[in-house]
Formats: sequence, structure tokens, C-alpha cells
Amino acid sequence: MTKHIILPTLAGAALASIFAVSASAQSAQPFFKDKQVTIAIGSSTGGGLDTYGRLVARHFGKHLAGNPQVIASNMPGAGGGVVASHVYARAPKDGTFVGVVFPSVIVDPLLSESLRRTYDPAKFRYVGNAHSEVLVCLLRRDAGPKTPAELIASDVIIGATAPGSTTFDFPTIANGLLGGKLKIVAGYKGSREVTLAMERNEVQGICGLGWSTVKVQFPDILKTDLFARVFAQEDLKGHPQLNQLKVPLMLDQAKNETDRRALEMFYSQNSFARPVIAPPEIPAERLAEMRRAFDATMKDAELLAEADKMNIDVHPLAGEEVEKFVARMFETPADTVERVKKALGR
Repeated sequence: MTKHIILPTLAGAALASIFAVSASAQSAQPFFKDKQVTIAIGSSTGGGLDTYGRLVARHFGKHLAGNPQVIASNMPGAGGGVVASHVYARAPKDGTFVGVVFPSVIVDPLLSESLRRTYDPAKFRYVGNAHSEVLVCLLRRDAGPKTPAELIASDVIIGATAPGSTTFDFPTIANGLLGGKLKIVAGYKGSREVTLAMERNEVQGICGLGWSTVKVQFPDILKTDLFARVFAQEDLKGHPQLNQLKVPLMLDQAKNETDRRALEMFYSQNSFARPVIAPPEIPAERLAEMRRAFDATMKDAELLAEADKMNIDVHPLAGEEVEKFVARMFETPADTVERVKKALGR
């Protein structure tokens, strides 16, 4: 009789063990297995943001545990604000939806309380930054000005996309902090459309354009027979290649220390020119996995070879470092923030 009692007990224990192993194996499956991850790009196709967003998307999946399919999807609008608002409030919070945005998406809420009610950059979780960029002004050779001082004093027509984008905000800050008279014509769909308008002589220049983007769109930009030239650098230090060619810094046109500090604060956003943002509520372990995969992606030999073939630079930044940059920016003294706000007309 004892024998008949023991056997079912042992059988039950065996079944329980099998189920436990099965459940354990199931729970050990990486979260991203059989999932689709969307990288929303806050611009139209063909520009610099799109170039980096798609480059990351092509290689990110193989470094995420579970090797999910990663797709890039363009969501232009409000200078990247459409993507930021969606990621912040409506997108899935589990890591299956992230965005690549312009740095102005991070800076603008510092300058606008109303924007901060839409999304708070200090609460985003940052997966990483695909590139630290040097922004430049391109100008047609027949435009007239020969130096940044002459450019600022002129009424040259500068093409731009929309307020909040670098192509709009950077020439606007030059007007506001440096006493410029640039005529800014906004409404172009993307930076590529602006440079095409330059070629047609609809506009005479573009500012706030990434040097890496310029090299893709105009591989021969440094040749003297091209219709346009790199006129100035909108950066704290400049790019080594352009510094060697003595392309001047707009920063050096500041007339006093107050305006220089304000310009330095504004230009510091170049350090995180291609940030990848995730929702504030993303689980910590999911964020850690995505950061690990992003860091590996940006060191991927195939990605680097592709970037080299495309003639673009890759200077990434870890997600933790981006968060530190953003935190420091939001600690900028109030008087400096107010000076930038005034210069931008906010």
C-alpha cells in the first residue's frame, strides 16, 4: 500500500519538476526575442538625423539579446518634438519604441515652460548618443560676405526647416546674440531640401547643419570650384579638419562675456547631436540591456565600415554620459538661460 502512495507522489514531483524547468526556460528567454523595435526618427528622410538613425537601426538588433527586428520610421514635425511627445506620453514603455531626435528637443524645454508640460527632457532615459557633431554654416560663393562679421551684418537669406530645428535655431541665435541681420526663410521639409534650394539660388545659405551631413551631401565641399563653401563653425572648439583649414568659429564674434557664456551654453548641445531617447517609465533592466547593446552597436566593425564608406564620422556617447550632460544643462544659471531665451525670441 505504501508503494502505491509513493509512486503517484514521485510522479507528481517529476511533473512539477518538468513544469518548473519549462517555466524557468520560458522566463530565461530574452525580452526582445520575436519582438519588433521601432526607432522613430524626428525628421524627414535624407538629412543628417535620418542618416544616423537608419545607420543605428541597421545594426542595433544583432546586439540586443534576442536579436529582434529593428525598423526605422520617420516622424517629422515640430523640429523633432512630435517624436519626443510620442515617446514621452504615448509610445510603449517597454523598450520596443525609442526615438532619435535633434538636440534642440532637449534644449528647448529649458527655454519654455509650456514645452516642459508636453515632455520633460530631464525625465527621458537616454539609450545613447550616435554622434557628437560640429555644426556649420554653408554659403553660396556668390552670396557676398567673406567673413563671419560680414555675414552677421548682412541680410543674406538663410533657409531653414522649422523652429526647434538646428537649421532654424542656430541662425536665430546668431541674430539674437551677435546682432545679426540674417533673413531666415523657414518651411523646408528637411536639410536636404534647403541645400537643394541653395543650389537653385532660392536661398543663399544654411546654418546649423552637421559637418557629417555636409560631407555626405557634398563630398567635394572643400574644393574651390563648388557653388558653396563652409563659411563658419557653430561650435565650442570646431572640427579638427575644419580648424586645420582655418574655418572660423562663430563663437569668436561674441561682443561681451555675457553673450559668450550664453552662446557657449547653446553650442554645448552639439555634444549630444543624435540622442536616442526612451520613455521615463522603461524598466531599469531593459534600459541597461539597450544601453549595453547600443554601446556594442557603435563599436561594431560593420557599422564603422559602413560609416566610413558613407563618409560620415561616428563619435558616440554612452547613455549615462548623455544624462549627465542634460542634467548639467538644466542647472545653467537663470540669467544665462534668460539671455538665450531672449535671443531666440522665446
